[in-house]
Amino acid sequence: MAKIVCVDDDKDILETLEVILEGKGHQVFTATNGKDGVKLVKEIKPALIVMDVMMDDFTDGFHAVYEIRKDESVKYTPVMMLTSVNQHSNQKFSEKDGEYLPVDMFIEKPIKPKEFLSKVETLLSLKKEDINVDGSKKK
Repeated sequence: MAKIVCVDDDKDILETLEVILEGKGHQVFTATNGKDGVKLVKEIKPALIVMDVMMDDFTDGFHAVYEIRKDESVKYTPVMMLTSVNQHSNQKFSEKDGEYLPVDMFIEKPIKPKEFLSKVETLLSLKKEDINVDGSKKK
């Protein structure tokens, strides 16, 4: 199945994501902060990235994704953003935010396994359909 990088500072969340994804046959790699996540993504070149928003700071996940989007070898890798921002502020993220945020999909914590897996499969299918063999995005 697919290689998936999960980045979250909460080790319990990472373990949960691993159990869910490995249960479906995916290979999971984890990091506990944005900087290590970026390094792991560049090394592994996964089919999907699952990134928490708030780690070292309120927007660590977004900064990490901006960094990933600068690297030609992984810039088109789909990103699912995990967010609990609405639990900490009045701000909510939605699919419309993708117009100015560098992510493909949002999912709120706590994660519901069926919804999470459905979104994972959607993003993995996008990767196959929307990316050329050379890694460039299809028009």
